[in-house]
Amino acid sequence: IVATGSDDRLWKIWGFPNGNIIMTGEGHTDWLSGCCFHPSGTQLVTSSADKTVRIWDLSKNKCILTLEGHAHAVWDCSWHSCGNFVASASMDNTSKIWDVNSERCRRTLHGHKDSVNSIEFLPFSNTVLTSSADKTLSLWDARMGLCAHTLHGHLHSCNHAAFN
Repeated sequence: IVATGSDDRLWKIWGFPNGNIIMTGEGHTDWLSGCCFHPSGTQLVTSSADKTVRIWDLSKNKCILTLEGHAHAVWDCSWHSCGNFVASASMDNTSKIWDVNSERCRRTLHGHKDSVNSIEFLPFSNTVLTSSADKTLSLWDARMGLCAHTLHGHLHSCNHAAFN
């Protein structure tokens, strides 16, 4: 299956490869910028220009948690491989690590000088990768909330980064 988020404020789950819509979810008050499946496949996390991150129970097609704390649009979101943490990247120049069980922000990552455009956990680790409009990539220790390394080299905004 495939998950998508759209400018129409909806997320959809699609059958693959036939393309039929299996489920549609609504609740965000502005366009969606990101979505990511929980490692078990039973939940979806979404990010939105409405400054929130939402977690959805796919068996009930229901929002079970809204995470608030960013000052501007949230551009991206990602699940940790253990399924207990979510990361978010925002136009407010920060990223956040959320503890889903306690429903609280565990860490706010400060260091980028412009919008944080993407965020991803290195599987089975506490390392987070962010990309930013400040033309850099940063590797973070999610437990400590500290930047371990910053990569320079782009001449313009870095819009996305991924681990292999």
